[in-house]
Amino acid sequence: MNSRDSEHIIAQLTEKEGYETTDDMPSADLILINTCSVREKPVSKLFSELGVFNKKKKEGAKIGVCGCTASHLGEEIIKRAPYVNFVLGARNVSKITEVLHKDKAVEVDINYDESEFAFDDFRTSPYKAFINISIGCDKACTYCIVPKTRGDEISIPDALILREAKRAVDNGAKEVFLLGQNVNNYGRRFSGEHEKVNFSELLRRLSKIDKLERIRFTSPHPFHMDDEFIEEFASNPKICKSMHMPLQSGSTKVLKDMKRGYTKEWFLDRVEKLRSMCPEVSISTDIIVAFPGESDEDFEDTLDVMRKVRFDQIFSFKYSPRPETEAEHFTNVVDEDVASFRLTTLQNLHTDILDEKNAAQLSKTYRVYFEDLNKDYFVSGRSDNNLVIKVKGSDELLGKFKDVKITTIGRTIFTGEVVG
Repeated sequence: MNSRDSEHIIAQLTEKEGYETTDDMPSADLILINTCSVREKPVSKLFSELGVFNKKKKEGAKIGVCGCTASHLGEEIIKRAPYVNFVLGARNVSKITEVLHKDKAVEVDINYDESEFAFDDFRTSPYKAFINISIGCDKACTYCIVPKTRGDEISIPDALILREAKRAVDNGAKEVFLLGQNVNNYGRRFSGEHEKVNFSELLRRLSKIDKLERIRFTSPHPFHMDDEFIEEFASNPKICKSMHMPLQSGSTKVLKDMKRGYTKEWFLDRVEKLRSMCPEVSISTDIIVAFPGESDEDFEDTLDVMRKVRFDQIFSFKYSPRPETEAEHFTNVVDEDVASFRLTTLQNLHTDILDEKNAAQLSKTYRVYFEDLNKDYFVSGRSDNNLVIKVKGSDELLGKFKDVKITTIGRTIFTGEVVG
């Protein structure tokens, strides 16, 4: 979502203000930092990065801070770094051309509605298109700051989404990537009078676009993974068979404390249905270890889910308290050494599972959509089920589909040869 917000910002500055991007920071007239605040580390890193940019920027260059940390900290950013020229929150992207001309402007209204704003078009890749289908989040997860930085959830009208997808395809993209905090809650609320369309129906409508070959999305919420959604995912040939299912914890007790809205049993049931209908699906997840009050038994429940699901990818972290969240005030904090041990245990288990699964990929053939030219005379792309595969080649492969046989196993990237 931050990547797409950055593209929107660049589009407005390019079309309305005549800017162009540069890789040479000291020559830039404008330096923008788009931030995340989901974890504590990026917030700390922001101010050290700002200091570096302030020292290296040319005289008269402006610095702007955008994104979720901007929403969260607002005026505090300018107080701590007075050389920052403006602060633009994650819900105020369309105001970039306004704040650019107002020194010390702070626009961080999380209730601002951009769901029907017509952004100019800019994409970092001509081969795929990131498309927002909703903004904000209505969940109340006790550990998460996002509702405080991105506001209430509002769905973008499907007509705008379809128009954006068609425009991207007309410009050469063969894949669209749908974005939202909880994509499968799409259609719950619009800002105006619009036809009520749920996520499964949106996927059906998108799949009718001629020359659009692949549809990806992130992130669906396990609570909203009803049978209609899973059946559409499994049966629609344009939907890539890769599902991100944020588990967060395998313990029903901890999930209740997190206010996730589902149980361990529900999550495993959804995985079982998904795999029964779509055996080739790859499943990735997010996991937080050492959430306040997590016992050894709770952690063992998480390991149990890991062993049963055998995720293809995990994003795992120790719990990080965030301001303005309910869990910030929980007092049953897990000891730091215990937290570190649990994270290492979890990641080691995943590594063992991954090594075993990846070994079985040798000599298999996948249809790969090539989208990245690497510096080492390789071109890389992704299979339908999200394996990253690279082959020797040139930019002639970019934007094309090829059958690739895997010849070398890697933990995150496979090497192969084009066979058709």
